[in-house]
Amino acid sequence: SITVAYFFEHIGKRFDIKFRRLNDVDEQKRRIYERDLHRPGLAIAGFTKLFTYKRVQILGNTEIRYLDHLAVEERCVAFEKFVKFKMPCIILTSNNKLDPELIDMATAEGIPVFATRCSSTRAIYTITGFLDEQFSQYQQYHGSMIDVYGVGVLLTGKSGLGKSEVALDLVERGHGLVADDVVLVKRKGETKTLVASRNYIINHFMEIRGLGVVDVRQNFGIRAIRDKKVVQVVVELLEWSREAEYERLGLDQKSVKLLGVDVPHVQLPIFPGKNITVIIEVVALNFLLKRYAGYVAAEALTSRISAVMNKTRDDQSGAPQIIPEYYDDEIE
Repeated sequence: SITVAYFFEHIGKRFDIKFRRLNDVDEQKRRIYERDLHRPGLAIAGFTKLFTYKRVQILGNTEIRYLDHLAVEERCVAFEKFVKFKMPCIILTSNNKLDPELIDMATAEGIPVFATRCSSTRAIYTITGFLDEQFSQYQQYHGSMIDVYGVGVLLTGKSGLGKSEVALDLVERGHGLVADDVVLVKRKGETKTLVASRNYIINHFMEIRGLGVVDVRQNFGIRAIRDKKVVQVVVELLEWSREAEYERLGLDQKSVKLLGVDVPHVQLPIFPGKNITVIIEVVALNFLLKRYAGYVAAEALTSRISAVMNKTRDDQSGAPQIIPEYYDDEIE
């Protein structure tokens, strides 16, 4: 949950919407527990059996016009019954206004009242987006998050394998750093979208063993950093072992679960002389090829080999197959 004070302070920083306070109450004591909003037309009219009062209450043109058409005494009675429920806050949209005596009733019950010029549709869309972010599942991962050719790559592995060094090398090659060391991954609502961001204390600083702390933004400029990025591929760095078996063809597409979402997973063994940076770039390019062109190199090669084998099997002449040598006539 979040406090109404936090909601009021931060939503304007994240989204293009402005609220103004209409009363003075302790907003720290009111908490928002749900991401969904409610338009309480029926509750104001007196039907409260299914009133979801624990949600943020949105009063738009319909609700305000209904209150305005009531006689003064009826209006006060209806609104007094409404604010007896312990709701987080009331938001008036489309620059609507409440009578001062109605605002006083909300103040007496400790309910914050805000107003915005935005329409109900836009306000609901924006507030829901903000609350989605606040109530999303999230988890911190030890690793680096890089934007490689527009693909969000989460680099993981044991401490000391050189994740930060690889990330720094990718930044030097023109890619963007989202986070290093601590990567915050959030799942957006009920979707399968995972969004990675940085720890705002660490920001875009990196720790490189033997060198110290590096400020990526100051060293490489604004083009070298990203604020957020969708996690699309997880690359895990492993210590090289002769006994271990590693993927050689790429036909077996592995995945790993992050917050209940399956994400493509590539394991790269580390040994001296291996250019991990270039391999990660190829991982990103392979992801783009598969997503936008449906092309997988391992499947294409397998199909070519199968086609040649089938052609040879069907060839009844028994003549040997001659494979051209492209460099037969080349002279160095």
